[in-house]
Amino acid sequence: MKALLWSAAAFALVGSIAVSAERPLAKWRAGAATAADREISYGSDPKQKLDYWRAPGTNRPPIIIFIHGGGWSIGDKAQGAGTKSSFYNGLGFAFASLNYRLVPNVTPDDQAKDVAAAVAHLRANARRLGFDPNRVYLMGHSAGAHLAALVSANTRYLDGAGVPVSAISGTILLDGAGYDVVKQMPKAAMIKRLGDKYEAAFTTDPAIQAKLSPITYAGAPNSQRWLILHVASRKDATDQSQALGRALSSAGTAASVKAVPNSNHMSINQDAGKAGTIVGNEISAFIKR
Repeated sequence: MKALLWSAAAFALVGSIAVSAERPLAKWRAGAATAADREISYGSDPKQKLDYWRAPGTNRPPIIIFIHGGGWSIGDKAQGAGTKSSFYNGLGFAFASLNYRLVPNVTPDDQAKDVAAAVAHLRANARRLGFDPNRVYLMGHSAGAHLAALVSANTRYLDGAGVPVSAISGTILLDGAGYDVVKQMPKAAMIKRLGDKYEAAFTTDPAIQAKLSPITYAGAPNSQRWLILHVASRKDATDQSQALGRALSSAGTAASVKAVPNSNHMSINQDAGKAGTIVGNEISAFIKR
């Protein structure tokens, strides 16, 4: 029974482009509290799109860029964002939620490049969109937490997109368990459907798994500050979060790891867009520093 519940939770898991690549979103999108100001294409693939919400009444605010989860193979920018746009707009932040190409059509390496390309496109258009391009926060849930961590730690992705790592003011991770893929693979394999997802994304080659593990790059220059949140009762997320936090701290990077009690893999993501929750309060304090 525990295996079935854990499996279900796991699965709940540059430069300017022509103005014609953007379109206002007049209709409310499923799963979002408010309609996005516009949908923006940051690449030529149909999946390379993001939703953007301008912060009302503020001048050049920071931006939070959210990366959805879904085992690297499913998920959507609107569903994953939930009520975050309203929550962070209310705190004076611009907000974006992005799609990226999915496994098996691409690899997590390609997905990390998509994230970096989206950041680059947003920054290149920051003046028109109305936010500060040098105060960017990356936030990801589940597989999206892995991608946020990978882009924040392995600076070749940002370098390749022409984004200085100094522009990333902070990285916020929500219940990821793929920060050290080599160590996670045997645990994932204990649940066949989950193991299949990891194998499809990271192959069975430990060298590839290590190359795509954020922890491998914890000692390199990376995002300025990290907030790593995980479900307190989920052992693999706990172990992976603590290991990444230790590795970053040992390298001199400010990293805070917090266990969230009375939560699950879905609620930790939902609570990231709600005031008065442990998750919402932790993130609010982190981005206001």
